Amino acid sequence: MWIAAQALDRAAPFGSGPEAVAAAVSQLGYVQIDTINVIERSHHHILFNRIPAYRRADLHSAQSVERSVFEYWTHALSYVPVTDLRFFTGTMKAHASDPAGWGGVVSPGELGKILRRIRDEGALAISDITDDTLVEKAHLWASKKPSKRALEAGFYSGRLVISRRDGMLKTYELTERHFGLERLPRPASKSDIDRYHLDRALRAQGLVSLDSVCFNATYAKPPVDKLAIAALIGKQVRARRLIELRLANDDRTAYFARPEALDASLPEPVLTHILSPFDPLVIQRKRTARIFGYEHLFEAYVPKAKRKLGYFTLPVLSGDEIVAALDLKAERVTKRLLIQAWHWVGMGNAAKHKEAVDAALDRFAAFQFADMT
Repeated sequence: MWIAAQALDRAAPFGSGPEAVAAAVSQLGYVQIDTINVIERSHHHILFNRIPAYRRADLHSAQSVERSVFEYWTHALSYVPVTDLRFFTGTMKAHASDPAGWGGVVSPGELGKILRRIRDEGALAISDITDDTLVEKAHLWASKKPSKRALEAGFYSGRLVISRRDGMLKTYELTERHFGLERLPRPASKSDIDRYHLDRALRAQGLVSLDSVCFNATYAKPPVDKLAIAALIGKQVRARRLIELRLANDDRTAYFARPEALDASLPEPVLTHILSPFDPLVIQRKRTARIFGYEHLFEAYVPKAKRKLGYFTLPVLSGDEIVAALDLKAERVTKRLLIQAWHWVGMGNAAKHKEAVDAALDRFAAFQFADMT
């Protein structure tokens, strides 16, 4: 059920092109963005696993031309469907009333200055701003340009939207102008937001727990109301719109699924995928461990001597099992995909799975080095 909800059990379920990107993001609810590029960045990688014909330009078109997806925070910075915008505008308004935000204190004057500049000159990136007086960085990911804080404050508060990406370079535009709106949609009501979290999780996960429903609302303002969502789940169980389940190896956690999902006749998954460590199938580590029996270790920030699997290890899904964990690195000059470590995990073994994993590696390498910009 979970693999089917994640669209990993069938080839090309969304077709191709920018429309496939929008459909995939809508099904998953979000696609996480990450800066690490030891191999292809996570947002492209996640989409490739659902769209075999995926090209990086497809995401650019969806974001900047068709404007069917936009960037905002879920549990991390992510692409989300533009049809979900009203479920985020409340958080944006809450950030607008918080003068400190995440990027440090930004005065109304600083923000107003950057908004006027974009209004007069058009969309801009931090690299377009050359007249700042540089300051010392407040933290590792900060910029020496004070305008960066103002751009981020405008983004968090919904006044600005990231209208395009070139690698990790973000271009900011006035939100209403980018979407062709007179004003942002009115924020959804609290009860609508609670239903949104539940419906999104059921669509993307097949079966859910209370924690898995709330996972993608980590940065919501006000914070996600777990008690209210628990009450909503209980109401749907009593109305028989949801069925409560227990897993054989986890009788302490309540899971829930729609009756029609339980009744559906699903073919056994047979495809093999090299997954990003940020793929929504594995990003909820405890859930992955309970259902797949696989505990993923993300060791990019672990000292080398203490790593068990490798710097940037990718789980391998084959059929309905996670069978391997591969530490990969892209050597872009020579266009080679280096296997730095190969670990069989769970039921995985060379006799049964190596041929399928090798074929998946070939496909991933071809994507990795195609239309590189």
